[in-house]
Amino acid sequence: MEQKKTNSARQVALDALTACQRQGAWSDGILRNLIRSAGLDRRDAALASRICYGVQQKLLLLDFWIDRFSSVKAAKLEPKIANCIRIGMYQMACMDKIPTSAAVNESVELAKRSSKNRRAAGLVNGVLRAFSRQLDTLPQPEGKERLSIQYSHPGWLVDLFRAELGEAGTEALLQENNSEPPTCIQVNPLKADAGQVQAELEAAGVQVQPHPWLEGCLLATHTGNLEEMPSFQAGAWTVQDAAAKLAVMACDPQPGERILDVCAAPGGKSFAAAMAMQNRGSILACDIHPHKEALIAEGANRLGITILSTQIQDGKQFRPEWESAFDRLIVDVPCSGLGIIRKKPDIRYKDPKQLEGLPRVQSAILENVSRYVRPGGVLLYATCTVLRRENQDIVNGFLAAHPEFFPEAVTLPGPVGTVESGMVTLWPHIHGTDGFFFARLRKM
Repeated sequence: MEQKKTNSARQVALDALTACQRQGAWSDGILRNLIRSAGLDRRDAALASRICYGVQQKLLLLDFWIDRFSSVKAAKLEPKIANCIRIGMYQMACMDKIPTSAAVNESVELAKRSSKNRRAAGLVNGVLRAFSRQLDTLPQPEGKERLSIQYSHPGWLVDLFRAELGEAGTEALLQENNSEPPTCIQVNPLKADAGQVQAELEAAGVQVQPHPWLEGCLLATHTGNLEEMPSFQAGAWTVQDAAAKLAVMACDPQPGERILDVCAAPGGKSFAAAMAMQNRGSILACDIHPHKEALIAEGANRLGITILSTQIQDGKQFRPEWESAFDRLIVDVPCSGLGIIRKKPDIRYKDPKQLEGLPRVQSAILENVSRYVRPGGVLLYATCTVLRRENQDIVNGFLAAHPEFFPEAVTLPGPVGTVESGMVTLWPHIHGTDGFFFARLRKM
C-alpha cells in the first residue's frame, strides 16, 4: 500500500511537469489541483512537490546528464519519457533519502504507463542504471555555459544578472534561487499576536521561528497545506514574503487615510496596509480580472478587514473622479516575476521575447495612476523582479517627465536600513527575501 501511495506522488509530479511544458501551466497551481485530485496525504504531497519543483530547478543540468547517458538526446525524447528520466535522476543525485533502486524502478513504472512505445521503459531503465553507476563521478558543466547549466538558468537570464551583480554575485543568486526558502507568515494584529500563532502552528507539527528582523512575522518550514490550518481559516495570519511587507512599510499607510492599490491581486499588500492602518480609513483594491477581485474580497473578509473595498479597473484607463483623491497609491505593476524564482522555479524558462513589452505597460500604468495622488501624497511603485529595465529605468523615466514627483528616502528594518534614493532592490542571496523592487515617490 505504501508503494502505491509513493508512486502516486511521483505520478502527480510527472503529470504536473508535463502540464507545465505542454500547456504552459504554472507549477504551483497545477500541483495544488493534482494533489487534491489524487487525494495525497501531507507526506506524499510534500514528495510530489519536492520532485516537481526540484526537476524544474535542475532541468538544464538534468538534460546535460541525459545527453551524456542516453543514446537519444533530451530534446529528442518524448516529453513524458524525458520527465521520467529527469525524475529518476533528480531523486538519485539530489535527494538523500530515496534508495537508488526505488528511484530507478518507479521511473520505469511511470514510463510503462506513460508511453505506447514499448521500448520507452527499457530506455529509461538503461539510462538510469548507467547514471546510478556514476553517481560519485557525474560529469559537470564547464566553460562559458557553466553557470547556466549548473544552476539551470537560461543563458540570457544569467547574462542579465551578471550585468548587475558580476560573476560571484550572480553565482550566489543562482544558488539561492535553487534553495527551498521558508514560508514567511504575517500575523494579523487585528485578530492575534505572534506568540499565539507560533504556538498553534507548532502544535500542528509546523516548525516555526520568529522572523529575525521583521516584527510580527514568522518563518515556517515543514508546512504541508497551510491553508487548511484552523488559525489560517480564522484569519489569524496570512502568507506574505518579507519583501512585500517591506514595500508596504516603505509606503507607510496611516490610520484614517484613503489608499488605492492599483494592481492588487492577490491582495497581500492591501491586507498589510489595512493592518498597519489598524483597520481605520479606506482602501480601494483594484484588479482587471473579476475572479481575482473576488479572491481579494474573500481574503479581506477572512482577516476581519472592513475598510477594504474592491473594484474591477484597468490601471491604464483614467478615472477622472479619482484624480488627486488618494493619500497613497500602491502600484505593483505586472512584471516578469524574475525575483520569485525560488518559489516559482518555472518562471526562469519564460520566453524572453514575451517580456519585451512589459516596460511599456509598466510606464503606461504609472503615467496614468500618478494623477490619482493628492498633492503631498505618496506613490509606491513596486515589482517582483530585479531587472533594471522594469525598475529603476521606469522610475527614472517617470521622474524626468514629472518634476512634481521626487524620490523620498526610506528607512526599513534589518539589512535594508536607510536608502536615501528611495529606490530599494531586494535580492534573495543578500536579504533573504524574494527579489523585489520598490520606489517611494512624493508628490509636491
